[in-house]
Amino acid sequence: MEDARPKLAIQAPPIVALPIVGTDALFPVRRVYCIGRNYAAHAIEMGHDPNREPPFFFQKNPDNLNPSQEFPYPPKSSDVHHEVELAVMLRAGGRDIPVEKAQDCIFGYALSLDMTRRDLQSEQKKAGRPWEIGKAFEASAPVGPVHPVSEVGLLNEGRISLTVNGELRQDGDLNQMIWKVPEQIAYLSAYYELAPGDVILSGTPAGVGPVGRGDEMELAIDGLGTLAVKVV
Repeated sequence: MEDARPKLAIQAPPIVALPIVGTDALFPVRRVYCIGRNYAAHAIEMGHDPNREPPFFFQKNPDNLNPSQEFPYPPKSSDVHHEVELAVMLRAGGRDIPVEKAQDCIFGYALSLDMTRRDLQSEQKKAGRPWEIGKAFEASAPVGPVHPVSEVGLLNEGRISLTVNGELRQDGDLNQMIWKVPEQIAYLSAYYELAPGDVILSGTPAGVGPVGRGDEMELAIDGLGTLAVKVV
């Protein structure tokens, strides 16, 4: 019997897959979408209008997701910031998904960070250029295990916080999102065809700030427990 698999010119990259609480199965990652300035207080601290203007997204690469409890301080930056976020994992997708059907697409959630080379991002903003050099670098999205909706329910509210070396830096509630998770899914599906394995980082509350080597961050979201990440 002939092998139906395609002949590859080079070795195929590994599949990015995340552990799931309560099972030895893994969640395979397809794409990573990130919404910007999605908490009013964070929009204000970044110098922007907190009103409900149309959302905007950027992307990280699947292999930027980092399930390790260590975050390697990246090169070419001296101002790296933490941004605690709720990661939303999709089990289904499609185009033009109605808001009222969007929650049906959610597989589960995880604690995550959108680590940012803020100095490089700021340079790109001033030049009107894309942010990826400040956002989509190696290991830039530390992430915890996936908690299935079947176990934790739908997370529409609950405390989200982050401490650095025991000091509270970020403290908010999921219900403070300007664009709620179902709205994010619906909006993205108007521009992209969403699919199982897609991940959405749903925004960060106020209090973002710098970290240095040796700092210890602890993330917490009601219903998902905590995640400790050390800067190395």
